[in-house]
Amino acid sequence: QVQLEESGGDSVQAGGSVRLSCALSGSSGYIYSWYCMGWARQAAGNQREWVAAIDADGKTSYVDSVEGRFTISRDNAKKILYLEMHSLNPDDTAMYYCTAYTGGRRTAVIDGGRCARNSDWGQGTQVTVSS
Repeated sequence: QVQLEESGGDSVQAGGSVRLSCALSGSSGYIYSWYCMGWARQAAGNQREWVAAIDADGKTSYVDSVEGRFTISRDNAKKILYLEMHSLNPDDTAMYYCTAYTGGRRTAVIDGGRCARNSDWGQGTQVTVSS
């Protein structure tokens, strides 16, 4: 099984930046570079929403509210997924979860910041932005 562990969550002031990391370990039996991976977040009182995703071809997708401010990237050699977040505002306060589809089917990103399939999730890392 694949395990995903997020790190990098922090408490920052509005306008600040945070970089989140998601380290993958274990194996699903399929090639890591084929995984579609992404980030979702859930703020208190809100439903979970997808934020950003990146597929095996390096194509990315973002939810409208973060486009231009967040950048998702992956290091296949290190098996780490990143989310660079800039110009943060209090609306970005949430628990951020790393996700991946590890089932072996090549999966593309979908407009709006998510992969077409998801199978694995991390435990989350908290980002808090104060005004």
